[in-house]
Amino acid sequence: MAKKSKSEEECQIMIQKSFRTPMVRFLRERLEKAGCAVGDNFFKAITCNQEVAGSYVRGEGVKLCSNYVRIQDDVNQVIIRELIHAFDDCRAANLDWSDCAHHACTEIRTNHLSGDCHYKRELLRGHEQTCQWCGDVAQFVIWV
Repeated sequence: MAKKSKSEEECQIMIQKSFRTPMVRFLRERLEKAGCAVGDNFFKAITCNQEVAGSYVRGEGVKLCSNYVRIQDDVNQVIIRELIHAFDDCRAANLDWSDCAHHACTEIRTNHLSGDCHYKRELLRGHEQTCQWCGDVAQFVIWV
């Protein structure tokens, strides 16, 4: 559990605040234009057993793990990342989440498009090399 994690209620309020950020607004508009509108009920704060900040699940929407987010930026980043996954799921006719290459491809897109691999975020995480995790996934794709 993250230090200073949030309750589900606090996280739900933070989710609502994220809807006002330019990137989240942009992604929601693009999903709607693509025929895959996501309403406010598409997002839900939950308490998670796994050490993850959130996830997108086809047919269920975006779940944010209130016990693994600390600040508004954490919530914004999770929402952005998961909206990119939702967009990929909406637009890719043959996306198979159980296929490792498909999953890795959407993870790479998400990491690069969300800004999660920005060198400043990596430095804040204590990584010396820019986007170590993204590089690991890219190598995984090459080896699959």
